[in-house]
Amino acid sequence: MYLTSFIHRDALFDIAERWLCGRLDPDDGRRITQILICDDFVLGDTLKRFARLLLDITYGSSFNEQHISLKGELRDAICRGVRDRNRRVEELADLYRSNPEFFYREAPINGVMYLDEDDCLLGVSRIKRPRRIAEKANRYVANWIFNVVQKRAQEMAERRAREYAVPLERLITPREVMEREFVAAEKAIGQQFREGTIKLDREALTIHDVGGVKIVADAGRLARLEKALAGNPRVSVVEKTIFSGNYQATSVIVDVPWDPERTCRRYMESRAWENYVNRGIPEAELQKGLEPFLEQAQPNLNLELILSTFPDMVESELGNCLHEERIIVQRDNKIYKGYIPMNVEFIIEYLLAVGMSPRVSIDHLPIKLWGRYLPDTVIDQIRALYRVPGYDQPF
Repeated sequence: MYLTSFIHRDALFDIAERWLCGRLDPDDGRRITQILICDDFVLGDTLKRFARLLLDITYGSSFNEQHISLKGELRDAICRGVRDRNRRVEELADLYRSNPEFFYREAPINGVMYLDEDDCLLGVSRIKRPRRIAEKANRYVANWIFNVVQKRAQEMAERRAREYAVPLERLITPREVMEREFVAAEKAIGQQFREGTIKLDREALTIHDVGGVKIVADAGRLARLEKALAGNPRVSVVEKTIFSGNYQATSVIVDVPWDPERTCRRYMESRAWENYVNRGIPEAELQKGLEPFLEQAQPNLNLELILSTFPDMVESELGNCLHEERIIVQRDNKIYKGYIPMNVEFIIEYLLAVGMSPRVSIDHLPIKLWGRYLPDTVIDQIRALYRVPGYDQPF
């Protein structure tokens, strides 16, 4: 996973790559913790500043900010301040009010809502939670490894075609042989990870949207916002995707600078270190500021900007393209569901949990890419990071 919303993305990628190959350095736990503390604050501060800029361009009026931790808070706000009313918006709002528990109200979110003086939603920003990052890493690695394994299996088929002296397109391969060759190729890839001879494709494993903001406005305002961003020399567009069908929105990945002096000052003025005292690093060290953590930090980071009308926002939160349903579909539609991508998800989730936990040192990696594990394994290992006892009772 190459997380472009993090300013220490290269260092984090290097650690993740080593862990996938089963190699642990003694100071990895502390380094991961430092990265997640520093990059979390830089990303959060930059994201808020960027969201305020976007809202100022779009609306040019004051707004209120409200931190949220559950999707139900966002969906309540959508239905409380309904605007751009049409029959579909009213229908979905009524459905939600009649049975709000059906709409994943307890789904967690680390976000901020932006509301006007009439309590209507203007936008929302959020930082992806570690679990969602790990799931996305699973999908990206699954696609990449599937292509690698498929290529290896293709080479096996070509070798058999040469042995039988027939063109590959005329080679008839029984299904059980193809499955056997795919499993053999998968094991070979696992062995390459075990030997540390494989090199991850950074481009294929890049995740741009750890930090994101959605602006909700009419089509005219959204068009003017895009035009203003195109003319801003400090913002560059990395990629743009227009979604149609059930889910309608425009996603723009933008590269933005962050201000080290301002961000470090903000860290001290807001006493932000108090949010990180449970991470295993002494409070006295955290009180020294972010500067000691900034070595090898990148000057820019990527954010996702989603442009949506209010009716499309309602559809994405309450309708046919409900966000949580899209996540479930993404999980189920992976082209490759072998044990390797699942282990990637476990390893990445555990890596991020180390950086969030009170422990700054670990003596072994409990998940190996070439092994086989149940979800209970990583759950128990994460609980151990927090010194939470297991569920088992003594006989």
